[in-house]
Amino acid sequence: MNILVLCTGNSARSILLESLLNHLSEGRVTAFSAGSQPAGRVHAEALRLLAEKGYATGGLRSKSWDEFGADDAPEMDAVITVCGRAAGETCPIWPGAPLRARAEALLSHPIESMERAELATLLTEIGTAP
Repeated sequence: MNILVLCTGNSARSILLESLLNHLSEGRVTAFSAGSQPAGRVHAEALRLLAEKGYATGGLRSKSWDEFGADDAPEMDAVITVCGRAAGETCPIWPGAPLRARAEALLSHPIESMERAELATLLTEIGTAP
């Protein structure tokens, strides 16, 4: 199952969730990340945190979502957005560890065998949970 994680800059949050999903899923999913306006670099603190937690950082890079619209791009089964600039808002800073908690919540379900509508409902529930 392929999952694309989107954020504006693709330098921190989307990179973190990409790595979390790849690590925690133990091969059940392949996660990618991209941005609408990629920063062109991964934030050093994001890389430090991932390395500190023992997650792979090789190959992580800030990239445009245009790469995933190409003919030879992998087909995505799900797309998750982790921040947005709707109405001029900046990405929020969340206390605690909501990316990991939400990744674990997603992976606690048989997502590989779910119908698209069921998966969409689950993603909405996880994304809007307090």
